[in-house]
Amino acid sequence: MAEKRPSRIMVPPQGGMLRDLVTRLKLIARLMGDRRVNIFLKLLPIASLAYLISPVDLAPGIAFPVIGALDDVGILWIGSTLFVELCPPKVVQEHMNELASNLDDSSGEVVDAESTDVDGK
Repeated sequence: MAEKRPSRIMVPPQGGMLRDLVTRLKLIARLMGDRRVNIFLKLLPIASLAYLISPVDLAPGIAFPVIGALDDVGILWIGSTLFVELCPPKVVQEHMNELASNLDDSSGEVVDAESTDVDGK
């Protein structure tokens, strides 16, 4: 039997789907503000949001209620994924490292403080 070689799989930090979504939104916001990202590429997330707001719809919600909502979500997902994937990898990695360092702020330090009761009297 052939030996398995260890692969270089990067395990994402734990935190769940909501934390991943917030991190992804922060990454997109940082990339939108970065001058190293092509201006035409920045139109992709804007166009995705414009599609969400616009009255034009590929699958109208009246005719296809479930599919009408799913196509909006799909366009947002595809637009954000393509935007991040088409950005320069070094720029994306730089911003991801900064975001990860902000998330790993669990130094375990305890702040010593006194509490004060404030009464309305």
